[in-house]
Amino acid sequence: MQNLTTAAADPIGWHGTTILCVRRDGKVTMAGDGQVSMGQTIVKGNARKVRRIGADGGVISGFAGATADAFTLLERLESKLERYPNQLERACVELAKDWRTDRYLRRLEALMAVADKDRSFTLTGNGDVLEPDDGVIGIGSGGNYALAAARALISVPDISAEEIARRAMQIAADICVYTNGNVIIESL
Repeated sequence: MQNLTTAAADPIGWHGTTILCVRRDGKVTMAGDGQVSMGQTIVKGNARKVRRIGADGGVISGFAGATADAFTLLERLESKLERYPNQLERACVELAKDWRTDRYLRRLEALMAVADKDRSFTLTGNGDVLEPDDGVIGIGSGGNYALAAARALISVPDISAEEIARRAMQIAADICVYTNGNVIIESL
């Protein structure tokens, strides 16, 4: 029997992370919590799920889902960025096409949030490359909590993208049992 509370908060069925991307005033910040859970047990509290990628570190990425699957996708995205330098959207579309059509990649269970200085995207195994209208992305089990908090905070004047991300991640950690307050931040 499926736990309806978990299903409502995490419709894809993955839990164990929160990734938030906030874009404001020409800055972009991506934040990820550090908790890794196995069932009802916290296995690690300081995992790094947000990192810089690309030849010049000009892209930040965060992932939710199976760790090995996410690292496989990060490597693939890096190779697409090498092939299409300074073309994040094209690299994401090419990865999404491969992810959807390649028999091996189709089985990977992860979501990715990626951003460069100009644009942010969510990538899924369904072939989606989604750019948010408001510059805010939330993925993972606590992603919707962090997303809602960030959207509420974005209307407050004089708060930076990084401060919005920090506050929203703390709110998510207070609500989602699969999210902790050990937050890694990367900004461009």
